[in-house]
Formats: sequence, C-alpha cells, structure tokens
Amino acid sequence: MNVPAVWTEYFNQIPPGMQALFHNDEPVWRVLDRLQSFIKDKIKPNLPEGIRLGQPVENPIALLPGGWLEDGFETVCNDDTKGKIQVWIEGEAVPEAAIICAGAVFVDDRVEIESGVIIEPGALLKGPVIIGRNTEIRQGAYLRGNCLIGADCVVGHTTEMKHSIFMDGAKAGHFAYIGDSILGNGVNLGAGTKLANLKFGPGSVRIKTAEGAVLDTGRRKIGAILGDRVQTGCNSVTNPGVLLGQASLVCPNSTVRAGLYKARTIIT
Repeated sequence: MNVPAVWTEYFNQIPPGMQALFHNDEPVWRVLDRLQSFIKDKIKPNLPEGIRLGQPVENPIALLPGGWLEDGFETVCNDDTKGKIQVWIEGEAVPEAAIICAGAVFVDDRVEIESGVIIEPGALLKGPVIIGRNTEIRQGAYLRGNCLIGADCVVGHTTEMKHSIFMDGAKAGHFAYIGDSILGNGVNLGAGTKLANLKFGPGSVRIKTAEGAVLDTGRRKIGAILGDRVQTGCNSVTNPGVLLGQASLVCPNSTVRAGLYKARTIIT
C-alpha cells in the first residue's frame, strides 16, 4: 500500500540543512512530530554576549564572518538599498553581514543567525529558532519557538510563526499566522493569510481524500502543508489539515477545507 502524501508530492527538493528531517516512507506531516528534537540537535546559537534577554536591543549589532560588531559600521536604508536595511562599512555595503536592529527582543539565547539576516526593530523571538541566510524578520514579527527558516525568506510585519518550517524563498510578508505548518520553496502568503492549526472538536485532525478515505494525522494541532510555489490571496484562511500541491493558488478571501489537493489547484 502506498503511503499517502509523501514529501516528494509537494517539494521538488529539500534545502540541504533540512534534508535529514524528511523521510520518503511516511506522510509528510510526520516531519512536524520530529521538528522540535531536530532543531534542538542542529542549532548552533550565536547571539552576541551583550544582548540582555527579554529587553529590547539598545543599539544595532552586526554579524560579520569574523564575529559581532557593536560599532564601526552604519545601517543604511534608502533608495539605493531598495528599502532594505543594509550594513555599510566605510561607505561600502557588506551584503554578507547580518544585522540585529535596535528594538528587537530575544526572550532566550537559543537563536542561530546566518549571514545576511535582517532582524528589524520590534521583532520578538523565542527560541529555539534557526534563521537561514539573507532572511528578513520584519518589524513586529513574533517567532514563538521551534521555527526552522531557510534562505531568502520573509517573516513579515506582525506575522506570527510557531513550530513551523519555511523552505528557501518562502515569504509571509504581512499580518499572517503560521502554526504547525510547512511552507515549501517559493511559497508566498498574501497579507492576512491565516493557517489555522487547531480544530474545534476533540481528537486529532483527520483529512478526507478525494476518494473518500479518511487519514488520521495523529496530531491535535496541524496547520497547512503548502507545496513549492503555492500562493495565497489576501485574507485567505486554511482550516487545520490542508495539504496543497505545488503551484496551487488560493484566491483572496477564500477558506480552504481540510484535505489533499493536487498540484495547480485553484481555490476560489
């Protein structure tokens, strides 16, 4: 009997730092069962020693290959940087530098930051969190722990992320909720998208297939698993237990019922 909803149906490839988390012989939602222990074993926290946990960062801090800098650089955000905060030293941009802006808050030190990461003022991070290279954690973002974020991602303004995975290039730019979910490569969530993760009634989340079979996820909480290049429109909502195939499209103001959806599905 074939295992339903294996990861190869949703993702063309898994980013290198996440490959050990995914197995071919099981439903893809089992990844969420291992996520906490995986992050615990993999994480290499590297916050600077001077950060006071639970309090806003007082001055911007930059991470270069040689270590953290508290001075000797400036932060630049203008038309030349296309509105993106950059670290400049002696008038030159340093694209590989990561930056923690003044006003960001870290509740604990279980945070790993790779090169080119931007953490804007007002972001609040609870570990453990791994943030891949060139990712933006924007103003007001709330990372609630057990977050695994790939390269070139965006966790946007007033977006909440909890016990979830962003593969490379996944973006949730504005007002989103992502709980117990997996976003594939190049996924883009429209403003106000909510990936609901808790069913109203008791018991685990069950998913009905197109053939009428019912799959028990064994999880009380499960949000959405969005295949590569899925896009959602503004103010869309997915019910607990939505699995959307690659390049699917959710139109604005739509609600997606729990279920397995083939690639290139359009939900209106």
